[in-house]
Amino acid sequence: MQAELRAALNAAARLTEERLQAALGTADGPIAEAMRYAALGGKCLRGFLVLESARVHGVAQQAAVPAATAIECIHAYSLVHDDMPIMDDDDLRRGRPTVHKAWDDGTALLTGDALQALAFELVGQGDLPATQRLELSVTLARAAGLRGMVGGQALDIAAEASPAPLTLDEITALQKGKTGALIEWSAMAGGRMAGADPAPLQAYGACLGLAFQIADDLLDVEGDAEVMGKAVGKDVGRGKATFVSLLGLDGAKRRAQELVTEACDRLSCYGERAETLRQAARFVISRRT
Repeated sequence: MQAELRAALNAAARLTEERLQAALGTADGPIAEAMRYAALGGKCLRGFLVLESARVHGVAQQAAVPAATAIECIHAYSLVHDDMPIMDDDDLRRGRPTVHKAWDDGTALLTGDALQALAFELVGQGDLPATQRLELSVTLARAAGLRGMVGGQALDIAAEASPAPLTLDEITALQKGKTGALIEWSAMAGGRMAGADPAPLQAYGACLGLAFQIADDLLDVEGDAEVMGKAVGKDVGRGKATFVSLLGLDGAKRRAQELVTEACDRLSCYGERAETLRQAARFVISRRT
């Protein structure tokens, strides 16, 4: 990872952590504790995309921090719920016990709910015009809900119960919602804050989201569980159709690289201002976790 990107990711993690801690304040008890446990310590890619897309559009960093923290809360809630026994049934996340293992199922369910609610509290805050804050809130709800992440997750659950494997087009549509919708929203956030045309960053985010998912599918086959801090080989064990199962290892790697190239090309209108976003696109297919 290039130093510039590492510094930007670290800064995003620090800023969103500070904002989350301030939002929770002195709240204690198992739910507040589990919220901190679940939301802190990740790569903060989505929060970074919000802050970096804001910077590209000349939006002040502090004005963008609430939205960056909000998307990290939504992402954390989705992981808490995904890890539960009724979903993916995972014991480890980021090298630590998942929330339902560290506490219990009820605490995990409520922790996810609380993180989702906090996200919409945060996205409505900040030094932005009310119209921009409203647009961020409405579009975040769409990206996180039935027409985005939740809808994609529902398709994934249905696919596991179906005897017919998904086609490449079906997997692409599924992952555009399940994984891609939040990444796309994050990339578009800066344009929405500035009242600018978000189309170039929407195209960038769509390519980035699919490349990210292909990289995840590759890591499930080639990754090291100890390095990743979670189980690998689960998709193969379930006989689940993935980009790797349909395209093969080499084909999946080629497709991921094509998507990254397209993502970077979509940023041409921003010139050198978008170089860190280009670095992020290259990073998502070279990561090991």
